[in-house]
Amino acid sequence: MRQKPSLKARALRFLSNREHSARELASKLEPYAEDGDDIEALIEWLKESGYLSEERFAESYARRRGARYGSRQVLHELQNHRLPESVILEISETLKETELQRAAAVWEKRFGKSPETFQEKAKQIRFLQQRGFPSDVIRKVIKGDFDEFELY
Repeated sequence: MRQKPSLKARALRFLSNREHSARELASKLEPYAEDGDDIEALIEWLKESGYLSEERFAESYARRRGARYGSRQVLHELQNHRLPESVILEISETLKETELQRAAAVWEKRFGKSPETFQEKAKQIRFLQQRGFPSDVIRKVIKGDFDEFELY
């Protein structure tokens, strides 16, 4: 008969697939916890051992989500993971540096051409707003107000 994996083994398996925040990992482990299991102590051990890092999680998350969403959306989602403010501020700076490039890439993939009518323009603006891009970046993307080399 096979023995069930320990809570530590489950945590390491989750972390081997992708980075997790402490809150997210704790909620994933909760259904498997038995009497006497201390999830908080395990999370602390994982942090001290270098297996769990809020900074790595934030960078990984911002890279994944930033390819499709603006900084406002990504930062809001990171705040829901209850990360330290210093980590969120660092990611915020990184995202803002690449905001125009990411917005242009998202716009290009979805639309590919400048709007010809007011309705098309409104549709493109709404799309980028819903993705969490700031209005000044949206204006530049819609107008095509950037040099091609600025994007890379």
